[in-house]
Amino acid sequence: MVRIFEIFTSVEGEGILYGTKTLFVRLAGCPFKCFYCDTLDALPMDSGKEYSFEHACRLIEENLQENTYKVNFTGGEPLVQAESVMQMAKFVQSKKIPTYLESSCYDAEKFSLVLPYIDFIKIEFKTPESEFVDEKHYPTLLENAIKCLHIAVAKKKTTYIKVVINSKTKLEPFRKLLEKIFVTTSKSQIAGFIIQPSYGIAEPGLDNLLNFYDAVYPYYQEVRIVPQLQKIIGAP
Repeated sequence: MVRIFEIFTSVEGEGILYGTKTLFVRLAGCPFKCFYCDTLDALPMDSGKEYSFEHACRLIEENLQENTYKVNFTGGEPLVQAESVMQMAKFVQSKKIPTYLESSCYDAEKFSLVLPYIDFIKIEFKTPESEFVDEKHYPTLLENAIKCLHIAVAKKKTTYIKVVINSKTKLEPFRKLLEKIFVTTSKSQIAGFIIQPSYGIAEPGLDNLLNFYDAVYPYYQEVRIVPQLQKIIGAP
């Protein structure tokens, strides 16, 4: 069984594949809550609707439109239902359509389970003020995200890094995060580094964003500041 909040086609609004026609499979449930989360309705573990695996795959097939570039498994937090994501992604790959995982990468073991059936990997590093977890548990979260990054690049997946920056984000902890990332990861192993400004809540100013851009640039010159396109064009 799998609990799905919604399935819909839209424009990919984030990351290195922004602008592509995408089928989104939004899984229900997330045990965490970033203060800037824009999918609050999908956070409750009992949100959405429960389907059998066969029914879920049938819904995916029925909703696939012509010229769909990829299927994005998002949430909520898809790794909460890692086995179901694995099975659905395997089904999508059998249709010769690329798969994409939109996750906080909070659990390296669950990530490893899903990884063989995902083509595009976004490794999202949460900053301390995101309120994703408390201060006590943040080192564990960071450790898992680093592990997920190592696993993805070792498997030669198309992997990129994303960090959401808001007006509360501090530059020095961000610099320390960059050191942890690039001390063990070569710039040649990743397909992009995206700085995504928060939208609607604690939006950062341009000067602030450029400070974070400048912090990344010595490590990775292809860094990009990419706002959420779907918000700008009014897409779901």
